[in-house]
Amino acid sequence: MTAMTAMSSFAQAQTYPTRAVRIVVGYPPGAGNDVIGRVVMAEVSKAIGQQFVYDNRPGASGNIAAEIVARSAADGYTLLNVPGSIAMASSVQAKPAYDLLRDFDVIAVMASVPFVLIVHPSLPVKSVRELVEFAKARPGQLTFGSAGAGGGPHLTAELFAQRAGIKLMHIAYRGTVQAGADVASGEISMLFSPSSSVMPLVQSKRVRALAVTGSERMTVLPDVPTVKESAYADFEARNWIGLLAPRGMAEENISRLNAEINRAVQTAVVRERFANLGAQPLQGTPKQWTAYLRDEVAKWARVSKAAGLRLE
Repeated sequence: MTAMTAMSSFAQAQTYPTRAVRIVVGYPPGAGNDVIGRVVMAEVSKAIGQQFVYDNRPGASGNIAAEIVARSAADGYTLLNVPGSIAMASSVQAKPAYDLLRDFDVIAVMASVPFVLIVHPSLPVKSVRELVEFAKARPGQLTFGSAGAGGGPHLTAELFAQRAGIKLMHIAYRGTVQAGADVASGEISMLFSPSSSVMPLVQSKRVRALAVTGSERMTVLPDVPTVKESAYADFEARNWIGLLAPRGMAEENISRLNAEINRAVQTAVVRERFANLGAQPLQGTPKQWTAYLRDEVAKWARVSKAAGLRLE
């Protein structure tokens, strides 16, 4: 690289972004990835002096938003806020409008959030094992919600049903916020949800939390066991929240946003909000997160195949 080219790249990295950046979200305002993304990018905005404007486009387990961004210019001014369920959803689409690994560059992963298994308080179960026994006696009668077919809450529930040997009925929503509200009202039986979306329902005792799906208990829910310790030692599923760009965004601009996000998730204000939401801050390079995304896609492809899930 010539000295002039190097200086040009350095200048670009220092000046980007020069205007507001649009971040498309495939879920409604208030969803877990939406909340966490806004918290982090507000700190990034303070550091770089530009706004990040959130554009919520819910539906199809986040695929509507992903398609919008995949077809956008790779200039760094249209980005995609995603939950880890995008890796799950990509494994069940028969004719996806985009290729997750081909059409996007990974900027950063901001946080990890386990799913929480919640049920309506009227359901006569207080543990995972009791839920499984109750469901086995009523095959196909218990309903579970999700933020859309093929998404994280859906595939996590399918994995749970396979592991437990039970049959459940799936009810798809446009987001976990409404699904959680319907568990609280008794419209549906249960839901695996990112903790950030249903924490108010759990804390107000409008729903009962039976377990969390991470490898450890959550600090914000210390009395709620993991699925691992409750029943199935090999069961683990967690959501993560990341930021992607259309493939071809300048590497120096990706690196700048990555560095600013890594810094933001360690600030006191973000760590406090994360603690209240049950989220764990994550840091890493774009290269590391790209490899992680490939592993996630492969993992959930195996799960969806075993479940026989294929969406036209």
